[in-house]
Amino acid sequence: MSPSALPASKTYNIASIPADGIGPEVVDAAIAVLKTLSETLGSFDIDFTHYDWSSETYKKTGKYIPDGGLEQLKKHDAILFGAVGAPDVPDHISLWGLRLAICQPFQQYANVRPTKVFRGTQSPLRNCKPGELDWVIIRENSEGEYAGQGGRSHRGQAWETATEVSIFTRHAVERIIRFAFETAQKRPRKLLTVVTKSNAQRNGMVLWDEVAAEVAKDFPDVTQDKMLVDAMTCRMVLQPQSLDTIVATNLHADILSDLAAALAGSIGIAPTSNLDPTRQNPSMFEPIHGSAFDITGKGVANPVATFWTSAEMLEWLGEADAAKKLLDATERVCEKGVVTADLGGTAKTVDVTNAVIEEIKSSYGKSK
Repeated sequence: MSPSALPASKTYNIASIPADGIGPEVVDAAIAVLKTLSETLGSFDIDFTHYDWSSETYKKTGKYIPDGGLEQLKKHDAILFGAVGAPDVPDHISLWGLRLAICQPFQQYANVRPTKVFRGTQSPLRNCKPGELDWVIIRENSEGEYAGQGGRSHRGQAWETATEVSIFTRHAVERIIRFAFETAQKRPRKLLTVVTKSNAQRNGMVLWDEVAAEVAKDFPDVTQDKMLVDAMTCRMVLQPQSLDTIVATNLHADILSDLAAALAGSIGIAPTSNLDPTRQNPSMFEPIHGSAFDITGKGVANPVATFWTSAEMLEWLGEADAAKKLLDATERVCEKGVVTADLGGTAKTVDVTNAVIEEIKSSYGKSK
């Protein structure tokens, strides 16, 4: 076949928002790996458009996202996000100014956080082997405890009052639970655990339980059980092999997924997908480790979470084979002992990045 007759590869337009702390370091690493992967496989191309939206931008302009910024993002196939948060900007300002300012308008209501123990790494759980901790946590990402409803009054007085109102609508609860059942249905074990706190939170959480029981009727092939969130923390530690797919509210799943990452070995390997399952808006992909200002600029940030996040992005875009190849290459590098300090190693960010790049070239090059 002549070069002119070769089928054209698909090009994906990705918005890059490195933002704060170690965000630029790990996003740069992910972009280098993704470009190597696309060039090596030759089946797709990736174009990145960089957006300098960060806490520095906020301090200079008073805004994280400029006027018309969301309209710019809508033109992209996906968003690769680093982290937001700065020591001199209150956390609620930075979170609502950038990350939630994208997630909520874009209705990225399904937050998906897979967790597993990589080969070559070790869980702090005694005798936990790779394969025994392999979970997907589905987090409701649009309302609940992070709905933004509430306020403060009588500031500075002894009777100062602050309210944070959790919002649970049948519409949002049903769509996330149905998404979780669909996710569990695609996994080999077909097991879903619904996590609430319906013994103490007798309105919103009871609604969750009731909707889960109704939706379960549409998925007879999925085994469903339910747990109270406090008991769930014990089960994650003591019986990790008993869990597979987990669904919980915005706050509960946020906390449980950080615990899950620590149990898998490090928060530095944990990915996140903020999905709009309707695909009316681009979805956003980010590592969960945050801006980590204590290690910013030291070159020791673990890029594995962003590599796994990038693999999740590729799968969402329809490049499942490339996604698997990227994750497999990353895991093989970990298995060879090329890991950062959080995983017990001595490698720098650039060492892990270069090792994954070389693994991609050697494993998937044209001679293979």
